[in-house]
Amino acid sequence: MLMVRMARSHFFVVGILVLCCWTVKTKAEYMRYKDPKQPVDVRVKDLMSRMTLAEKIGQMSQIDRVVASAEVVRNYYIGSVFNGGESLLPNRATPETWMDMVNEFQKGALSTRLGIPIIYGIDAIHGNNDVYGATVFPHNIGLGAARDPLLVKKIGAATALEVRAAGIQYSFAPCVAVCRDPRWGRCFESYSEDPQVVQAMTDIILGLQGDVPPDSPKGVPYISGQNNVLACAKHYVGDGGTIRGINEYDTVANWDDLLRIHMPAYNDSIIKGVSTVMISYSSWNGVKMHANRDLITGFLKNTLHFEGFVISDSQGIYKMTSPEHVNSTYSILVGVNAGIDMIMIPYNYTEFIDGLTYLVNNSFISMSRIDDAVRRILRVKFMMGLFEYPFPDYSMIKYLGSQEHRELAREAVRRSLVLLKNVRFEDEPLLPLPKHASRILVAGSHANDIGNQCGGWTVSWHGLSGNTTIGTTVLTAIRNTIHPKTEVIFEENPGSAFVKSSKFSYAIVVVGEVPYSETYGDSLNLTIPEPGPSTIRNVCGSVKCVVVLITGRPVVIQPYLDQIDALVAAWLPGTEGQGVADVLFGDYGFSGKLPRTWFKTVDQLPMNVGDPHYDPLFPFGFGLTTKPSEAHYSY
Repeated sequence: MLMVRMARSHFFVVGILVLCCWTVKTKAEYMRYKDPKQPVDVRVKDLMSRMTLAEKIGQMSQIDRVVASAEVVRNYYIGSVFNGGESLLPNRATPETWMDMVNEFQKGALSTRLGIPIIYGIDAIHGNNDVYGATVFPHNIGLGAARDPLLVKKIGAATALEVRAAGIQYSFAPCVAVCRDPRWGRCFESYSEDPQVVQAMTDIILGLQGDVPPDSPKGVPYISGQNNVLACAKHYVGDGGTIRGINEYDTVANWDDLLRIHMPAYNDSIIKGVSTVMISYSSWNGVKMHANRDLITGFLKNTLHFEGFVISDSQGIYKMTSPEHVNSTYSILVGVNAGIDMIMIPYNYTEFIDGLTYLVNNSFISMSRIDDAVRRILRVKFMMGLFEYPFPDYSMIKYLGSQEHRELAREAVRRSLVLLKNVRFEDEPLLPLPKHASRILVAGSHANDIGNQCGGWTVSWHGLSGNTTIGTTVLTAIRNTIHPKTEVIFEENPGSAFVKSSKFSYAIVVVGEVPYSETYGDSLNLTIPEPGPSTIRNVCGSVKCVVVLITGRPVVIQPYLDQIDALVAAWLPGTEGQGVADVLFGDYGFSGKLPRTWFKTVDQLPMNVGDPHYDPLFPFGFGLTTKPSEAHYSY
């Protein structure tokens, strides 16, 4: 009996010890950073206290998807993955394919010791334009012509849903550059030459991220939920003011002009809770922006009180040297010390990680600078709910290319069209066109080409001509709109004899620039490529005609203007060409206003409203208006 009692006492004591150990272990395993009830700052502080230098540097690394894998993300504690311009998924990849890819990378991140999820980024700059079948909205220059902050906010919200429909949480948009010279290859990414117009258009951030609460302090990033995505104001600062519009070149301006022209939209973006700011490849007065500590840390972070994270452009730190990437250690040192928090490497991530580790271990870069960067990145990740909802929601796929979003894009096209000329015939202007005519001609390289219509940054980096994605071409839209008995003849580049002999009631000529982006779009002559000019001459010299220009900026048009009866700047309207026909045929009136000055000759450039030598072909803010036609038909 005594032995039984002793055994029971032994088991009781052991049980108490096990219970105590289990209780201690349970308490030890409680991690504040994993508790969504804790304030964001508490979670950030707790997580950072657990992180090694390797884990912190991993969070500062953003790598391209072509070198990423679940193993790479796990082994190097990678903080973010993105699609570079040349590393998109194969054409016509489904949204499920995109989500599966993001899922795999996320699994790698969550399998690390601390389980810090990645952010996946994409250049969704006019809709989720990299994904086949998405709604492609007009490029920013067209939205600048519409002049409606509420419209761009709706477009931001629709874009966010379509980005989430591919499993992605981060869009490198909006571009808030103030393009001061249309020779710049990124001018179509700028809303206007006028800083005030660009400021107003930053409301797209409220669509992408959600409305900032009234009590939110200035500079603190905000995203309202899983239907929204991180936004990125870019490219800080002055990228639209480079000499002769040369991409990635030098902006020569005094401090007052930098503040007056190029900085206001960043202040507005920060007030509206933008989560990230991307640094420009360009320089200011000879100093590379990726190296400009005074403007990044001094002004953006300390003066404007930006609390989100600062991200480099792709390989931006390596472009600080000439030749490019000649001294990676120097580039890492200068870029990180300037205040850049997340680095788009994008390929040789081990070089960056090893280099930054060396610089920190040898006190060239302080731990306080590393901690500032990581604190900002983690704050955004916690704020956006990424720890609670790291994986894509496959039910979001329904939003990609939805009819509701296409109708919104169609409205944006209508609102963006600028009527530059409208000759009267027998006391009636040519536009709006009659739907009921015996025979009409549609001509031009851009009339039946969805790729030309969308421009650069559409399914591929520079864009492509042809049947690149799902949409409605201008030709199809015309056929959808005119009277069933009206005969429509399409000839891409008809000769004048054909036009004269065919007894057309009128002609619609749709011509413009071929797709381009970035440096590939830099142009010193700004001419429409052939056969555009030939088509204008052949058609407009033979029959009443309206010319619809599909361009990312003003182009040389004065030599042909006398032959043209009506002239429409349609910019780069995107997938919903039906919006062009809606206005051409009078279902809606023209209302767009030029977001930038239309020059007579390139010799005048740069020329912006308010300049002393201002002598435009069409001034900033110009735009004829029409009223909707009284006669409407249902066919």
